[in-house]
Amino acid sequence: MGEVDGAAADLRTPAGGGQGERIPRVPGFAPRTANGSPRDEGKALRARVPRSSHSSLVLPEDRPDAVRAVEESNQGRVPELTPIRVGRMAATPFAFLRGAAGLMAHDLQGTPVTGVGAQICGDAHAANFGLYGDARNRLVIDLNDFDETVFGPWEWDVKRLATSLVLAGRVAGASEDVCRAAAVDAAGAYRRTMRLLAKLSVLDAWNAIADEELVSHTDSRDLLGTLERVAEKARNNTSARFAARSTESAADGGRCFVDALPVLRRVGDVEAEAVAVSLGEYLETVQKDRLPLLARYAIHDVAFRVVGTGSVGTRSYVVLLLDHRGEPLVLQVKEARPSALLPYLPALGFENPAPGHEGHRVVFGQKRMQVVSDILLGWTTVQGRPFQVRQFRNRKGSVDPTALSTDQVDDYGRMTGALLARAHAHSADPRLIAGYCGKNDEFDEAVAAFAVAYADRTEADHADLVAAVRAGRIAAEEGV
Repeated sequence: MGEVDGAAADLRTPAGGGQGERIPRVPGFAPRTANGSPRDEGKALRARVPRSSHSSLVLPEDRPDAVRAVEESNQGRVPELTPIRVGRMAATPFAFLRGAAGLMAHDLQGTPVTGVGAQICGDAHAANFGLYGDARNRLVIDLNDFDETVFGPWEWDVKRLATSLVLAGRVAGASEDVCRAAAVDAAGAYRRTMRLLAKLSVLDAWNAIADEELVSHTDSRDLLGTLERVAEKARNNTSARFAARSTESAADGGRCFVDALPVLRRVGDVEAEAVAVSLGEYLETVQKDRLPLLARYAIHDVAFRVVGTGSVGTRSYVVLLLDHRGEPLVLQVKEARPSALLPYLPALGFENPAPGHEGHRVVFGQKRMQVVSDILLGWTTVQGRPFQVRQFRNRKGSVDPTALSTDQVDDYGRMTGALLARAHAHSADPRLIAGYCGKNDEFDEAVAAFAVAYADRTEADHADLVAAVRAGRIAAEEGV
């Protein structure tokens, strides 16, 4: 008995030192003990970057005018589609902001940042949140557009979201007080959610804010009816429904797409073959346990489909796959252009390694920010261009923030602010950001002041674009 006790003692206290020497520091894991507290580090940042300083908006002297910025962002896009993009941006100031992520990044480069980095959406405007189906076809709500995602300052996402809410509220006809309150509430929900996440265990924080609890967490009860209507519509927004409307029976017994110009058109044999062949490379990027699922589908047809405001003019295809029963699965193969934010980040100390593939960058950023991602995410190359691949119409649904009622705008701001905090907390320590943002509303008010000022600037940019369209300086096609 004594020998056993002695052996146990040896296991508890190894010869030559304490447990710290027995268990070495392993790269990739946190040290067993750390000097200082992340929350205290966050508080200390206030001395260098006061929270009130985030109200500042000083536009760079080399800022391009709105028309030149749009023209520059059109470079590399399909030329015949750029008038559609311009027409969509000219519709409202909110629509202009949606297509001007690069211009806003240019303007944000001179604003204060703490230096704390996160995987950011890069285009976190109010219309880039929505519902989609998980692996079991349950609806979840989260950020859902990641074309611009990079490692950068978390403040940029918060300010873009707040600005978009001001503009959306103005388009919806809300009063200026309501619009500003939506910006305050978005920043406040972001701050409070970070504080909540900072108090939880790492695993609980990682998976925090179950979707059924989100509305109550953010006190967004006035949104319930709207979300229920969007969810009902999303449940029917499937590959099967899209295929039923957009395809017809083919001579070989399968199905093929039907032109619906200018949004959807079948492509020539060479282009269709290139897209179809690229899916072989895509299979190498999908989780291996998904391969048996995809192997049960056959590729039937390929079409070109015009996408949303910011992406109009990029190359985007839909690929029709059918199973043994003729049931469809539609994949979207969407061109992945370099992030418009990247040129402005190195000077601020945010280094992003050159992506080996832009589609990989997009997929990596999406998986890093979402709690649940599309199970078929991947990437490929078509005719030398990088693309991302994802399910098309995966029970997607979204709220149009410009159509919200006055009593819903600030509710929507709180909900999206909380979602953004949850996404950032996957790559940035919530204790650090919570320590910086603090308990009071100083940060919230500063962000709102910035948002109002930048919304005014965006309205002026939009007016310049509209005037240029009317003068014939830049071509636009409206209503598409």
